[in-house]
Amino acid sequence: MKISHALTLLTLGAALQACGGDDDLHYNTLNGSAPLVIGHRGASGELPEHTLEGYTLAIQQGADCIEPDLVLTKDGEMVARHEPVLDGTTDVAQKFPASRMSTRNLDGISTTAYFASDFTLLEIKTLRATQSRASRPQQFNGLYSIPTLAEVIQVAKSEGAKAGRTVCIYPEIKHSTFHAVDAGFGAHVFEDKLVAALHAAYSNSADAPVFIQSFEVANLQYLNTKTQIKLVQLVDADDVNADGSMSLVAPYHKPYDFVVAGDSRNFADLLSESGLTFIKTYADAVGPWKPYLVKTVNDGVERTGDTTLTINDRRVDGSTGVIERAHGKGLLVHTWTFRNDASGYGFKDPKAEMQYYMRLGVDGLFTDFPATGVAARKDL
Repeated sequence: MKISHALTLLTLGAALQACGGDDDLHYNTLNGSAPLVIGHRGASGELPEHTLEGYTLAIQQGADCIEPDLVLTKDGEMVARHEPVLDGTTDVAQKFPASRMSTRNLDGISTTAYFASDFTLLEIKTLRATQSRASRPQQFNGLYSIPTLAEVIQVAKSEGAKAGRTVCIYPEIKHSTFHAVDAGFGAHVFEDKLVAALHAAYSNSADAPVFIQSFEVANLQYLNTKTQIKLVQLVDADDVNADGSMSLVAPYHKPYDFVVAGDSRNFADLLSESGLTFIKTYADAVGPWKPYLVKTVNDGVERTGDTTLTINDRRVDGSTGVIERAHGKGLLVHTWTFRNDASGYGFKDPKAEMQYYMRLGVDGLFTDFPATGVAARKDL
């Protein structure tokens, strides 16, 4: 799948110029368009993640896209949860006995939990969402149900119509190998279900307001033979080392299907020249964790306002070149995750942090606080 260069790419070093409105802004994105603001799991900084109410709020705040992470139920229905386990984001432990827990291999880690694949959709519909971060508002716990993909699509369309604009959806296939093997659904069953649902809702078109993302590779390669919908290769890491380099520790060191296949490449390798050339053979965009995109330096200055010198206080010194390399291959760059309540590397102000990455040329960013992302773009 290829995205054509409709506009001449702007050089990364060019200054953003406002010439009388958003339509006249010049951006350092792949095609010169304004960067997307993507509601990460909805407006998850304010409402429990992956709920219709959270997605609705994200759209009302101006998000261009909403992101449903998808897992499969026992009866093969696609529901929006960040992980195949239900423990941390629902009240499942209050409604089902511990005997409903199981132990499964989740990307190489033996995990005992309430797995969505052990519950029917009817059972999951009895659950209510909870806030996954203790520091965030807890008063909405127990109020909102777990949505299906079909319900998320309906919200994107209906709320988009109310707002007078198209709202894209950005589904992630969670743990493809787990669903195929350990949950027992079989190879590509998940992917086939997703494609069928998206084609029915949006058609099989590269112009559909949809991105499909995954941290694994083989499932995206398979999808590239089945759909024209835009595909995104996610790139993870464990942490950032003291010297600013990326820490690559299992299970965050490489796509899990690479682990199973014995492929020696890690996530960082996928952002090299050869790695991006490889990604371009099957995907339209790359989604690196944001520290991959900026060079940082420890100069001993406390920047985040917590009086303690940590890795987050590192000075940010421009692009690592990943954005430029990806754009040179014709790949969009969508990065993650920006949060008002968590300091970014070298930044105290979340709006300023997002603007920094926008000026570097990212084509989109994921944020738990879409209103801040929209304001950051507006005030560039």
